[in-house]
Amino acid sequence: MKVQILTSKGCAGCQTVEKMLNDMKIKYELIDVTENPDYLEKYPIFMAPAIVINNQLEFTKVPKKEELFRKITFIESNNRK
Repeated sequence: MKVQILTSKGCAGCQTVEKMLNDMKIKYELIDVTENPDYLEKYPIFMAPAIVINNQLEFTKVPKKEELFRKITFIESNNRK
């Protein structure tokens, strides 16, 4: 599973998402959209953070930890099929 956090400089919510993923022991990649504007063409977000899982934009804000856990669990279970 590929998880990416789309971030920007000074994004306080991004640290929250990082902590949630770290607590869940999920590996992720941080992508600063100000340095990689091509991501904004692919994922039209207006503010950070955004969470992309397996090349699909899943969240455009800081989700509740339970929501994020459910989504990751659902995606992981479908990948095993």
